[in-house]
Amino acid sequence: MALSARLEVRQGQGLVITPQLQQAIKLLQMSNLELEAFVETELERNPLLQRDERDNEADEAPVADSAVTNEHAADADARADMDTTYDEASPGERATGDAPDVADAPAADAGGAIDWSKAGSGGSFDRDSELGDGALTREKTLIEHLQEQLAASGLRGPDLMIAGMLIDAVDEGGYLRAEVGEVAQRLGCAAERVEAVLTVIQGFDPVGVAARDVRECLMIQLKDRNRYDPAIAAMLDNLPLLAKRDLAALRKVCGVDDDDLREMIAEIRGLTPRPGAAFAGGEPATPVTADVFVREGAGGMWNVELNSDTLPRLLVDQRYHARVSGQTKTDQEKTFVADCMAQANWLMKSLDQRARTILKVSSEIVRQQDAFLAYGVEHLRPLNLKTVADAIGMHESTVSRVTSNKYMATPRGLFEMKFFFTSAIQSSEGGEAHSAESVRHKIKQLIDAELRDEDVHSDDAIVDILKAAGVDIARRTVAKYREAMRIPSSVERRRMLKTPA
Repeated sequence: MALSARLEVRQGQGLVITPQLQQAIKLLQMSNLELEAFVETELERNPLLQRDERDNEADEAPVADSAVTNEHAADADARADMDTTYDEASPGERATGDAPDVADAPAADAGGAIDWSKAGSGGSFDRDSELGDGALTREKTLIEHLQEQLAASGLRGPDLMIAGMLIDAVDEGGYLRAEVGEVAQRLGCAAERVEAVLTVIQGFDPVGVAARDVRECLMIQLKDRNRYDPAIAAMLDNLPLLAKRDLAALRKVCGVDDDDLREMIAEIRGLTPRPGAAFAGGEPATPVTADVFVREGAGGMWNVELNSDTLPRLLVDQRYHARVSGQTKTDQEKTFVADCMAQANWLMKSLDQRARTILKVSSEIVRQQDAFLAYGVEHLRPLNLKTVADAIGMHESTVSRVTSNKYMATPRGLFEMKFFFTSAIQSSEGGEAHSAESVRHKIKQLIDAELRDEDVHSDDAIVDILKAAGVDIARRTVAKYREAMRIPSSVERRRMLKTPA
């Protein structure tokens, strides 16, 4: 059979992601800082784009279409109430005298489809390096260092929220600038739970971080070196005597001789009262800005609005376009002007679609997690991406991109949207599923109630108690949750509670 060359025409269907759609997908998952950098680049590149300098009151943001949410005008005083203010100097300063890849993304979805067929070729979109150069070259901040350790800590759900709020309250010196009771009240949980999460954070590097005062900072460092004993504890309780160099008084309160006292003082001098100082050389941590505000409205409703301060305000200069279009002579000039206009129209349309999509997703999250907003962290409901996607008619990947690097300011604090997604544990009675985080909390409550060695519950006993309460859970799951919360086994707890003979 002879081989020969020939031309054939075939018709078929395939997914084609244009450069404009690829960039639209990237635009959706950008944080507000990345979006600001992208818009600045487009303003420099495209002469038909300009900033909208009109008053914010003249424009309206996208409106949430939800049974439990609605949008209202921004209130500067209400926003100010959501910020937590702290003292200017840290305890350490006072002590020392120092005041995805987009190729696999769907082309469109039911809730956020955009027709890019008329957008034109536009400009170049290969600008990943333009956004991240500064982040790759600058020194890591203390907050970033703690957040990296938090990601590997094993904390989940409510405990992760508590830890995030505590880390945000750590100052440059490494000291915690928030009261445990205040954090517990804001999140609607027990102060003991916040204390337990704080203990985990105080085990992070650098040693002594998240201490509430100098004494606690030094105590953590001494415990890490296995040098914390009653004598040195007495010295930490009398740091003013050490500052005045009242050695006679120190010898008396510590119950040691001169040699031991000199050794203890040398030990104290070898510690650092400002554990976060090593990170001070890097750029200061950029404050997280909320993309969405959630406030309580009338009748138990929740008002959801976009933060207009994070939304780029752009205009397409139609007059300038008409003027330069009439003066173009060559095909190259005409192509350049047409591409700039197409790119400007695409950017305006995609920014509007991005804002509406964020508002739509966040409104559904608020509707699903209204019990958390009303009653606290123990009332988080099981929630996954598919539930939200099905409710608003979008693809799961779209919801995932929207919730990445986006933050929601609520009366209980500032949270990343992904924190509201929790796994579910089925009910033993066929009722509503339980949030994994609420089950963890129930396990911790049972163990915290153990006051005597006779009260200690084994993992099997906890399974039986939870099943009686309607929670269908396996013994290995109880053990996994207990270990994740760093709670000892029943044998170890019984040994610790046993009354000495």
